[in-house]
Amino acid sequence: MTLSPAQQIALWADALRHMAASGLRFAPTLYDQERYHALQTLAMEMQAYAGGQAPEALEPLRAGVFSHVTPFCTADAAIIDAEGRLLLIRRADNGLWALPGGALEVGETPAQGAAREALEESGVASEPVALAGVWDSRLCGSMTRHHMYHFVVLCRPLPTQPKAPASHAHEVLGVGWFREAELPTDLDPGHVTRIPHAFKVWRGEASAHLDL
Repeated sequence: MTLSPAQQIALWADALRHMAASGLRFAPTLYDQERYHALQTLAMEMQAYAGGQAPEALEPLRAGVFSHVTPFCTADAAIIDAEGRLLLIRRADNGLWALPGGALEVGETPAQGAAREALEESGVASEPVALAGVWDSRLCGSMTRHHMYHFVVLCRPLPTQPKAPASHAHEVLGVGWFREAELPTDLDPGHVTRIPHAFKVWRGEASAHLDL
């Protein structure tokens, strides 16, 4: 996969973010902490440059995102019904179709997180049945500034669905069910390879994907 200059700068910045966060957590002296804080600031400035933003726009993320030591983890739900239709959402942030999903929360498994995110974004309750795979954001075309591991969990919709609307509907422009041969052409880049593999796992033609 060929990265754009902005994507490569963002990945370099994320590596610096990791070094700075690790250093700030374990630095033994005030001098070391000051140096790692400066490195953290450099990582934020690089990310701002890569995203066409002013550095001060990222300052609110210093304590949360830029102090995070390890790669981030997200979970997507590949919900396929008995007719072979896959649930997709149209994201509000970029207008593209994608699997419902998002960041995992402390205390939940990837399967639980995938089902929760799908319910919040689409209003569809589902049951996890299998792991479709784990993708590295650097290798699957994800449009993200930070290094992530994407868990994709194969799910089936529950026979009884909630009557209340989705709690995070503001994050979604639309919801639809699609057969594999009728997928929208405007898919989010990070989902272009993950969705076909989820269908293969559902049909029993492939095992869980793992980036090596």
